Amino acid sequence: MQWKKLGKIFDPTQVSLPHGCTAFSQAPQALVFEDFVRIYFSTRFREPDGKYLSHIAFVDMKKNFRDIIAVSAHTVIELGKLGCFDEHGIFPMNVVRHGDLVYGYTSGVNRRVSVPADGAIGLAISRDDGFSFQRLGDGPVLAPSLHEPCIVVDPFVKICGDTFHMWYVFGLGWKRLAPDAAPDRVYKIGHATSRDGVHWTKEEGRQILGNRLGDDECQALPTVIAIDGRHHLFFCYRQSSDFRTNRDRAYRIGHAWSDDLVDWVRDDDTLALDVSAGDWDSDMLCYPHVFECDGRIYMLYNGNAFGRDGFGLAVLEQP
Repeated sequence: MQWKKLGKIFDPTQVSLPHGCTAFSQAPQALVFEDFVRIYFSTRFREPDGKYLSHIAFVDMKKNFRDIIAVSAHTVIELGKLGCFDEHGIFPMNVVRHGDLVYGYTSGVNRRVSVPADGAIGLAISRDDGFSFQRLGDGPVLAPSLHEPCIVVDPFVKICGDTFHMWYVFGLGWKRLAPDAAPDRVYKIGHATSRDGVHWTKEEGRQILGNRLGDDECQALPTVIAIDGRHHLFFCYRQSSDFRTNRDRAYRIGHAWSDDLVDWVRDDDTLALDVSAGDWDSDMLCYPHVFECDGRIYMLYNGNAFGRDGFGLAVLEQP
């Protein structure tokens, strides 16, 4: 599986972003139109106390993925109400067409006391082709539960026949690896199904992928696509600690395949996509999103510093 990097295609510092946001374009997600591609991403506003609020914006690009048509001047969806699961940010949002509507599955962030944050998955619906979204309600459609106690986020939804499939991330818990260290989380990828996209049945606590880095490996942001009759899952993974500044423990992109959307074979080595030498993605690769556009398969992804300075694009080179 040979991927050709096309370079960084969007820099959030070079455009005007909504809600006073000045940096970050994390977890880019594509919605393909007839003559352009809308790419949603999570950007950040820094509060006076130094903490961030994550907002969803989008950029419309021509299909050459070089020319920007427009950047949203508005926040695509407002943050949640006081005390709700998405009060302090949405990161990321996955979009999927369903008839004349666009469903937006959101990762809501809310701050905690003993750990930095927790999260759950919400649903918002767009009736104007993804320009704006309105919540179905103030609560989540998928949240922590008995065997998935924290951090239920990072949804990717694919509709197959009359069934909605969701791959998402669930937390196993938090660990303090040294007495004076900040707590670090461990999370894995899970699977749920639904008949209506609203009411979901989890495979409670089932980790669908094996570990490459040991039990404390963190797996994030799954994305699934069919290529040549087989389902392929892309995601990012890292060590649970010392990953922010140590490039050898930072995010890389992983791969798995399945013939039934349930059982997956992890096969990272066939991906052939790694960090660059001395470039914007020289330390990490993270938050992949794979999609088809005009018969070609593309991957959006973030690089160093978790997407602080933008996102890039790679294309699958067909044999």
